[in-house]
Amino acid sequence: LPRPARGLTDRLYCGRRVCYEVLGVSRQASKAEIARAYRQLARQYHPDRYRGQPAGGEGSGAQEAHEKFLLIAAAYETLKDEETRKDYDYMLDHPEEYYRHYYHYYRRRLAPKVDVTIVILVTVCAISVFQFFSWWSSYNEAINYLASVPKYRIQATEIARQQGLLNKTKEKGKNRRSKEEIREEEEEIIKDIIKNKIDIKGGYQKPKIYDILLFQILLAPFYWCKYIVWYCWWIYCFTIKGQEYGVEEKLYIIRRYMKMSQSQFDSLEDHQKETFLERQLWIRENYEVYKREQEEELKKKMAMDPRWKRYRRWMKNEGPGRLTFIDD
Repeated sequence: LPRPARGLTDRLYCGRRVCYEVLGVSRQASKAEIARAYRQLARQYHPDRYRGQPAGGEGSGAQEAHEKFLLIAAAYETLKDEETRKDYDYMLDHPEEYYRHYYHYYRRRLAPKVDVTIVILVTVCAISVFQFFSWWSSYNEAINYLASVPKYRIQATEIARQQGLLNKTKEKGKNRRSKEEIREEEEEIIKDIIKNKIDIKGGYQKPKIYDILLFQILLAPFYWCKYIVWYCWWIYCFTIKGQEYGVEEKLYIIRRYMKMSQSQFDSLEDHQKETFLERQLWIRENYEVYKREQEEELKKKMAMDPRWKRYRRWMKNEGPGRLTFIDD
């Protein structure tokens, strides 16, 4: 048996007792020997065997058997795990490092039992599902709004009549339905035509499964490699060889200057992009001039806007910083 170790404490592992001595094994014992010794002692000191007996002499009584059984279980829990056993052996060999033993013991006791990887995976999946259904809700909201706009509704109704879709809803005989059912079916037909004919961009565009967080994380290495290859190609073509920018490259530079995402830039009208190209906004100096012009135009609009006039009037007469008495 191992020699008694100094520095044992009641709050760590087996307390003042050495776990190897509790199970009656040596420090070189294998996991099978430790498990065999634990099973033998557990059968011998199980509290059910001492139920109903008085707590009289030594080794008798349910309470004493229960305490002995808990000590045996603590020793087995300490020695059955390789990492915990390694920490315990280190404590026996270095009893003076009390605070280190205290830290390692409670770090293992208080560490979460669930794998952190599983928690992160479940969280990402939950966010992705919520993201996908939220985008679908926004897309359906945009379709419902467009179906209520007379301009788009009339065009969709005309296309449905030309394709003969509305005539199928007004059947006679046994298949005749109520007006409410016919109206609902016509509404769905109009919405389907709007979905197929109108290209919605921006925040209300049709959601794609590759845009959710889970797929973005999985495809991140591919996107990074693709970006590195593209960046090297850009440096080689336009910096080293000095080639002129194409239309796509010019629009890319303009979008970067405007600090807009790809979806935001795609939602702009075609005539706006043509204006950008005509004014050569991919050149930094031209873009700075255009930016100042837009800021001045915005200031003029704000100055002429009645709402802003009312706001400035309120700030001057009744806004913060003025103290008045109000007559009831």
